[in-house]
Amino acid sequence: MRLNYWFEIIFFISSSAIPSSEVKARALADSDKEVVCFVYHRVGDSRYPSTNISQKDFEAHLAYLVKNNFQVLSLADALKYIKSDEPARKTVVITVDDGYKSFYMNGLPLLRKYGLPATLFINTETVGGGDYMNWSELMTATQSGIEIGNHTHTHKYFLNEPDDSRYTSFKQEIVLSQSLISEHLKVLPKVFSYPYGEFDVEMENIVRQTGFVGAAAQNSGVIYSGTNLYRCPRFPMSEAYAALDKFAEKTSMKALRVISSSPDNLIGIQDLRPVLTLTIDYTDLRLSAIQCFVQGNECEYQIPGKTDKTATITLQSTKSIAGRRRTLYTVTVPDKAGNWHWYSRLWINEKVP
Repeated sequence: MRLNYWFEIIFFISSSAIPSSEVKARALADSDKEVVCFVYHRVGDSRYPSTNISQKDFEAHLAYLVKNNFQVLSLADALKYIKSDEPARKTVVITVDDGYKSFYMNGLPLLRKYGLPATLFINTETVGGGDYMNWSELMTATQSGIEIGNHTHTHKYFLNEPDDSRYTSFKQEIVLSQSLISEHLKVLPKVFSYPYGEFDVEMENIVRQTGFVGAAAQNSGVIYSGTNLYRCPRFPMSEAYAALDKFAEKTSMKALRVISSSPDNLIGIQDLRPVLTLTIDYTDLRLSAIQCFVQGNECEYQIPGKTDKTATITLQSTKSIAGRRRTLYTVTVPDKAGNWHWYSRLWINEKVP
């Protein structure tokens, strides 16, 4: 590995890592700012409907954001905005995972047309192979205002590796990808995306300690000052969710203020119907209209405790989720003005292939 890369990474860590006490202090002044983040994969590639969006729908999304005066930022800039003293604005982030050629061919020209930025997370092993963008195309993207993020080198299922090698492998891949991106694109990524949205607490700590300003997960929701910025939620955009009315609905979603959640770890499901316990700030919310959803099953909830401002909510699937590798629990609550507040939590059963 190039020696000067280590100087770059040391500088990046020292200049980007933010003490947790400082984050908490800033959060007190920024509680009204929110960011809705979307994740796309392929554009105009109908072979893969579960991860594809048509060019027509993608353009409709971009046109809607421009017409309705949204502030569209890269993910790194959005996290900076959340922690800044800038006034609150309607803010959206467009992220694209994996670096497929269809994004370069069909998505990038539309972003250029509307003058909008995006964040592209790439797994460096696949650059230039098969359906993936090559380094020249990635350079063109960066020159067009696209932020490059780190998505590891191989994009493998790290949770399938034993504990004694998982974290070494994970960190080595992150560092290798940083080196390759720096060498070929002359930029050093500030943001990270977990492959498949899968990680555990120690992997999150590695991302934090490596110096990234934040990381994108794959549970849906809205980023706000109380969000763990190393678990940033994103709404998925594919053919099933691409209709303009559904997209517009997500842009107006609000964050559910979660004060605490238990358990903290996302993996190692011990109970076939795990219970998620949330403490929320329900000021101005219509708690009686709460809704909960479990991916692939039905959901049941209880509110065992409540004060004037906070409520404890327990969520549980009505059936076993042990047969699924990834399962989302989602809770939404309307406020008195009719706005919906959203939170979701991902469970991972790493024993499922």
